[in-house]
Amino acid sequence: MFAKILVCIDGSKYSLKAVKIACELAKKHNSTLSIIYVVDKTAKSSVLAGSEYTKILRKYAQEALEKAYQTALLHGVQPNVVTKEGNVANEIIQYSKTTRADLIVVGSKGLGAVLRFVLGSISSKIAQHSLCSVLIVK
Repeated sequence: MFAKILVCIDGSKYSLKAVKIACELAKKHNSTLSIIYVVDKTAKSSVLAGSEYTKILRKYAQEALEKAYQTALLHGVQPNVVTKEGNVANEIIQYSKTTRADLIVVGSKGLGAVLRFVLGSISSKIAQHSLCSVLIVK
């Protein structure tokens, strides 16, 4: 049913739970699994800081991806790992279209209320604009 699963992470406990559920689904459906982290490079995030902030975000992305990758391996799934930069929801939606993902798995909440207020709900945007099914993990 789901040949290609894309799980979106941001380093939060919700995204790690999304990875675990995506792994269960990938094993059940014999699917390929991709893990994506998008470093936010929108105008709103640029207001908060400059290039030094972006360097910190890239380092955090690598740490979050490594943790998600190791979690997938522990659950018996060999994932593909992807990092993008730009508008988080747009990059995820575009990547899902390019790879023809059948399912996007995303956590319901990210790194906090302030960031969510500034950037809007990523999971909501993905659910509204994706061409494939979206599973929002709580």
